[in-house]
Order: sequence, then C-alpha cells, then structure tokens
Amino acid sequence: MIHRRLCVLGVAAIVASAACSARGQIEQPAPQSAAAPRLGPGTVCRYRTGAVITASRGAVRNINAMVAAPLECPEQTVQTVDEDISPTVKDFRYRMLNGDGARQMLISIPGLANGDVGRAVVTYEVVTHTILPPLDPSLLTLPSRRDKEAKRYLNPSPYIEVGHRHIRRAVEEALAALEEEENDESATDAEDEPSAGDAADKATDSDEAAAADAAEAGATAGEKDDKAAVATAAEAESTEPAAEPTIWEEVEALYDYTLDHVKYEEGVDKSAVQVLGEGVGDCQAIGALFVAMCRTHKVPARLVWVHDHQYAEFYLADETGEGHWYPIETAGTPAFGEMRIPRVILQKGDNFRVKERRGEKLRYASDFLTGLPTPGGGKPSVKYIREPL
Repeated sequence: MIHRRLCVLGVAAIVASAACSARGQIEQPAPQSAAAPRLGPGTVCRYRTGAVITASRGAVRNINAMVAAPLECPEQTVQTVDEDISPTVKDFRYRMLNGDGARQMLISIPGLANGDVGRAVVTYEVVTHTILPPLDPSLLTLPSRRDKEAKRYLNPSPYIEVGHRHIRRAVEEALAALEEEENDESATDAEDEPSAGDAADKATDSDEAAAADAAEAGATAGEKDDKAAVATAAEAESTEPAAEPTIWEEVEALYDYTLDHVKYEEGVDKSAVQVLGEGVGDCQAIGALFVAMCRTHKVPARLVWVHDHQYAEFYLADETGEGHWYPIETAGTPAFGEMRIPRVILQKGDNFRVKERRGEKLRYASDFLTGLPTPGGGKPSVKYIREPL
C-alpha cells in the first residue's frame, strides 16, 4: 500500500536527532520471529532533564516537583552519567507510571528561603534504536483477550474517543476503500494473466495444419470436450474472489485514511473527533485519530511522547502469541510499522493518573510543581529542563 501524502516535520526534532546520531551507532541482533519488529542501529546521545526552583516571591515550604525522564523500553536504554543536585533537595528518586509507560523524576524540597534556589538536573546517556518493519507481517493477528498489555490500550482516553459514531464511520470507510483496492488489484491481475485457453492455443500453434486435417477427417467428441473444459477452468480462475486482507493491511488502511483526511498543520492539541471534523492537525492530533480508529477496530494502540514530537504505536501478536508494538509516523515522510528517526522517548501511553493531581486523567505525565508559600509570599518560579546536549 502506498502512503500518498507528506507532512512537514518540525526542524527542531530533525536537528536534535542529527546531533545525537553524530555521536555513534550500536548494532542490534535480529528478532526470532519474522513477524516481530526489528531494531535498527542504535543512536547514542546525551540528554538532560530536571528542574530549577527559585523562591522568587518569598519563602516557600513543602515543594514537590515531578519531571518527565527518558524511558527504558525495548528500543531505548538509559544510563545516568551526571547528577547536579543542590543541598536544598532532601529527596530525589524516580517512579514508574502505568507499569512501564512513563518514568518520573521526583524532587522534594522541605523549604526555600526568599531568593534561595533548589536544583536537580540529571544528564543521561540514551541509546535509541530505529525500528524496521517485520519481514513477514502476514503472520500477525489480533492479540488474545487475556493479554493484559492489549486490554490497557483498547479503552477511551483523554482526546481519544473510542467508538464514537464519527470514528466508527471513518473506520468503515477506510476498510471499504481497502476492500475496493484489493478487488481492483485482483481484477487487474486476472486481466493481465493469459488464460489457460490462450496458453493451450499457443502451445498448439505449430500443429494447426494437422489439427485442421484431423477436423476434416472428424475430430472425436472427447477432444472437443477437453477444450471446453480448459476454457471453463480459465473462466472460473478469473472470477475467484480476492484474498481477505490481513490485520496488518487493515491497520495500514486506517493509517492511510488519517493521512488522506488530515492536513498537517502546527497548532493546539485536538481530539480525534475534532481533527476528523476539521481536517487539519499536528502530530498529536493525527496520532489521536489513528489511535481512536485502531481501538474502535479492536486493535490496541497508544501515543508515544518523544523529544519535540509525538507518534503512535499499534499492538499485534506474532505466530507464537507474543505481542509486539509497531510504530507509525505522524509527521514528515509517512512510515508504517517502522520508525526511521531515533528520538529520545519520554512516555508511552495517553491516560495517566498521578496521585498529586487527584481526579485528573492526563494525556501526558508532564512536569508539575506543588508548594506552599509562607504568609505574605507567593508561588516559586520553576524552570523545567528537557534538552539534548
């Protein structure tokens, strides 16, 4: 299937990726299943995250900051190489959210006098691999209903309206277009292939004169029946129905639909239904629509937050029943089942709950700060750091 439209990818993301790739690459062994995604060379770079908190409007107490940190996952490894933590920070640790969906840096400061600064900045060495498509995606199927990883990513989440009537209609249109395309290809192949009758005629061209003599002498009824049987078989072959599309092809049709119906345009975050109606959106909006369509079609899917960008992943099982995640690009050159640009991965998922933010369903486990000003004071200022070096 051909992806028919290109989007413009943020220059900053490309520059950041190029800066990392200049530092070196690491090879990765091939997977055991031909249906599994393959890891390409690993790109090594330094990445820094943290927070600098200043009591700029009076003394503050009970300060707690949460900062997104690079995520360990199959295609990315993370190692701490430097920690810059001020004496005012009394507790510094990490926690995981949604199992292995996000990694948060937790910074705790009992108090800051007016004008004091609390600082916690960590530098990591991050190795991120590109992802190559599977060698044989026809082996893939929907995951088992007992697969816990799959269940987590089938329900609605913020900005992703699973099962909405507009999303259902979009899925139906995408799959109908795929079926029409498959039938057209099947019909074209049948027209291009010589029939069995044509082949038989060509094979006997050299014997035409002899056949004519035999006909004059009286051809047997059996010979005539044989030719009729060959022609009938050829006609039956040309009318065979097209093969059913694989689940991989169906998901690819959903991806093509998002690219065909949404023009890339930088802007605010939008829900899947909103971007479908407006027809314009950025990488987040395109990803939200794809994820909503996948989940509506019972294919687990999720958003992936990387440095200066978002893309999406879908989840299928190989011939052994083992599940794998496959990425799709939401900006720049279309890429289905592969990720050609290694970007630092910060989060996988789109529905987080954080105890410090009660009652909120979060698309991102984003940076957040709490603190209590002393009487007459104000909230502290904070600078969040998230940058490649």
